[in-house]
Amino acid sequence: MSFTLHRYIFYELLKVVILATVGLTLILSLGGMLRPAQEYGVGPRQVAYLLLYFMPVTLTFVLPMAALFAGALVYGRLASDNELDACRASGLSILTLVYPGGILAILVAIASLLLSSYIMPPFIHLAEKSIKDDARQILFRSIQRRSYFALPPDRRYLIYADYADPATNTLYGIVAVQSEEKGLKRILTCDWAQVQLNLHDRFNELHLVTHKARQIRGADDVWFEVEEGSFRQEFGSLLGDRIKFKKIEDMKQIRNDLMLFDPVARLARDTYAQLATELLARDIGRYLESMPKVFYELKGPSRRIRFTASACAVEEQGTIELLPPVVVEEYDNRSGRYLRRLGSEKTAAIRIEEEDATIRVGLDLRSAKVEETEQLVSQYGVLDLTLPERMQRVLNARPLLQTAVASDHGALLGAKPSKRLTQMRTLLRREADLAIADLGSEMNSRLVFGIGCIPMILIGIGLGVLQKGGHLLSAFGASCLPGAVLIIAIVSGKNMARSGHGGPTAAALVMWAGLAFLVLLTVLVYRKLLRT
Repeated sequence: MSFTLHRYIFYELLKVVILATVGLTLILSLGGMLRPAQEYGVGPRQVAYLLLYFMPVTLTFVLPMAALFAGALVYGRLASDNELDACRASGLSILTLVYPGGILAILVAIASLLLSSYIMPPFIHLAEKSIKDDARQILFRSIQRRSYFALPPDRRYLIYADYADPATNTLYGIVAVQSEEKGLKRILTCDWAQVQLNLHDRFNELHLVTHKARQIRGADDVWFEVEEGSFRQEFGSLLGDRIKFKKIEDMKQIRNDLMLFDPVARLARDTYAQLATELLARDIGRYLESMPKVFYELKGPSRRIRFTASACAVEEQGTIELLPPVVVEEYDNRSGRYLRRLGSEKTAAIRIEEEDATIRVGLDLRSAKVEETEQLVSQYGVLDLTLPERMQRVLNARPLLQTAVASDHGALLGAKPSKRLTQMRTLLRREADLAIADLGSEMNSRLVFGIGCIPMILIGIGLGVLQKGGHLLSAFGASCLPGAVLIIAIVSGKNMARSGHGGPTAAALVMWAGLAFLVLLTVLVYRKLLRT
């Protein structure tokens, strides 16, 4: 008899859970689509795919609420129809009658843990892949609708265009603006450019093949011509790279190696490149002061460059300015044969970039004259140079992240590091600390929320029975309050972890205290039920 009764109650619970889950999931999934639709201008096909991919995210929160509603509704109806009283009169205890609700609560807890830890992260990546597959159409559609496109996630690089032609992948009348915290970093204009999007798992790249381009940098006061060629800009994740979208295995790997977390890795590479920039600038500066007539040398795979200037200075991130007059000698690196000598009365620039833990050095020279032929060269550039070996040994003595966050930059440079490098190192340390805090708080929050589904649903069942003479929705509303307390405890713990107040242990205790409150309230509710 009890098995038949349990099966009947569970069937009633399941019907309400399914109906409530479907309705709430559709509503919340459509709401979650508003930001991608507004941000990227996705079309109907992308909306359908994204609606599917975002469902696990909404199910993580919808399932507990649907089960809570079902427990309060079904058991409240059974109590109001005196069916529970009849069962108790036949010898069945209230705890026996709650078995189906308890099984539902356990199933929902397991589903919540699986969704948040294993199912939701891959679906988020599928959603990003869906957007990436149509990234070109999204870019052109955005420019056609709003005349500009902002590269995610920080929107610091904007592309304005007068006209977009998706059929030929071409933009006309382009103004590309790159900003930074202190203002504009550079502006590029060109008559037209072909667009290529190179999308990868861990980063994305916008590639513009420009025609008749002109550029001005934030520190410059004049425009200069850029020879026809390629212009590349790397940008991050389209939907954001966050700890809460990671699987448990990924979180464990990130904890062991923070360079696997892209926001930390990008800052580490930038800080590492800035340290290399200042290290090279110090060496060049000392060289020019002590031996002004002796050329400084940088080597590449095919060419070897020797140059001299009146002085040098680090003017912007990753850039060393060579003050005029600047003289550059070019040699063949394999044979050592002298090729040519160029001179310029304009400021030259040495640009430093990090690629796979390797520093790449480039030299830009404007308005130069080839001494052997008197030929004028509007733009001269070498992109494949490397640091001197002694600097490579210093930078490669430790892993990249350890070198970037180390407090001995002053000892490496032989002087006080610049304010920019100090700020970048501080920001990197903060981002690394936040990543570690997020890893701990996210693991705890998933466990607390998943386990907390059990007492929360049981409380809803108990209040539904106690409110048999009143309105059932009031029982559901009252049972939502303990759930709200649990959510507040989880959010408060996460905020404490990110702010550093009390440390990770105190943040975890706040989360688990919310769960302990729900367990205590469950005991009190069922103690009262057993007395009635």
